[in-house]
Amino acid sequence: MLDKTTQDWHTIAAALDIEGRAFINGRYVDALSGETRPTTNPATGRPLAEVALCGTEDADLAVGHARAVFERGDWANMAPMDRKMVLVRWAELIEQNADELALLESLDVGKPISDTTAVDVPAAVRTIRWSGEAIDKVYGEISPTPANTLALIQRLPLGVVTAIVPWNFPLSTTAWKLAPALATGNSVILKPASSTPLSALRIAGLAAEAGLPEGVLQVLPGPGGSLGRHLGLHMDIDGQTFTGSTPVGKQLMAYSGRSNLKRTFLELGGKSPNIVFADANLEKAAAMAAVAVFYNGGQTCTAGTRLIVEEQILDRFMKLVLESASKWMPGDPLDPATRMGPMIDQAQHDAVAEYVGIGCAEGAELVFGGHRTLDETGGYFIEPTVFRGVNNAMRIAQEEIFGPVLSVIPFTGADEAVRIANDSIYGLAGAVWSNDINTAHKVAAAVRVGTMGINNYFGGDITVPFGGFKQSGNGRDKSIHAFHDYTELKTTWIEFD
Repeated sequence: MLDKTTQDWHTIAAALDIEGRAFINGRYVDALSGETRPTTNPATGRPLAEVALCGTEDADLAVGHARAVFERGDWANMAPMDRKMVLVRWAELIEQNADELALLESLDVGKPISDTTAVDVPAAVRTIRWSGEAIDKVYGEISPTPANTLALIQRLPLGVVTAIVPWNFPLSTTAWKLAPALATGNSVILKPASSTPLSALRIAGLAAEAGLPEGVLQVLPGPGGSLGRHLGLHMDIDGQTFTGSTPVGKQLMAYSGRSNLKRTFLELGGKSPNIVFADANLEKAAAMAAVAVFYNGGQTCTAGTRLIVEEQILDRFMKLVLESASKWMPGDPLDPATRMGPMIDQAQHDAVAEYVGIGCAEGAELVFGGHRTLDETGGYFIEPTVFRGVNNAMRIAQEEIFGPVLSVIPFTGADEAVRIANDSIYGLAGAVWSNDINTAHKVAAAVRVGTMGINNYFGGDITVPFGGFKQSGNGRDKSIHAFHDYTELKTTWIEFD
């Protein structure tokens, strides 16, 4: 994969046959209305493919097929070892088609091809393979009860589950949702983000090729405002999982309450703190501070957008951060040397540019970047941006920008660092950098987030849970803990004569 040149990737892209139809009951089909909408390459602003525009009728059809196959037990009652083999085979097929999927993800999202080949596709493969291998290693329980009784505790599938995934990590987040939901025997209605449906549609066909029964997985491209709302209010859907913005997550919670109290699990926004003490490895901390905020163009819910730096090292550390920031200037996503691509669309680009203006108006000092660039491409590129002199009350320190904008905030002691870190409606991720084991652990324990790194950022793998505190959501993706979200506990109490 990595031996291909920029021209190689452009040549392959030009010949790519892109599937844009919905996937319902084991086959690709047009939307019942026949309507389509284009998906756009954010690096060029030009259309990539026409994609089915699914509506409420398509949703009802898909839910009907999903319910029927669940009630028949074609998948839900399949022996765990047999479900395992289907998921493992699916992971193998994704791996075999890695170049195509990496390219689809790069074209559809604007991700650098170096990331989609080295991160996104391998992460999806690992997630599905690991979840498949775990299926027949999750045991039920027998409760300690009196001698004349036997209490069996089982985990049973919820039934029909909706998974609504975001545009920033379509492939890997889809795998986070589908793998445990399918592993535990559910039928799944997948609604990819309307702007980035291509990889989800492709892997659905690979799932069928791997042996997933018809109707177990449906993929419905379409708008969140109407299609997502209909699914959220649907009375025949038992659970829903969503990754995206906090306002939309709140809407889905409300839909659950207005319908059938469907189980709802949410992974939402973040404004993550990245805390650097004077005794840290400053070179490594500065390099990772840039990764934490500029990776994926800052379009990452866990992005370390608040860099909280001990005041005594601020000037020295800022020089290192700016040196690292200069290495993240955006470029052609199909160039293997590119580290940062474009914003997803014009609206997101404009929102980031507006926040740059807000930061300046609030009195923060713009010390790097902040300008639109590569206009000649037609894409939505913006420079990595660094603000100094930020206080945590500013909007650029409190609101999720979802772009490559870093706010640098000074502190004078561990207590103040923790206070600043926790002064947020969000609680998704963060990090602390210190070579003092006492400081590092005490601060990590005190910051109210779901994942906290010590001398690293973006740490973790499929074996550990991922999710947030506060308005960053509930439930967990990844690990065996994710299996719990997609199952009901059932007790069977037996009494002997």
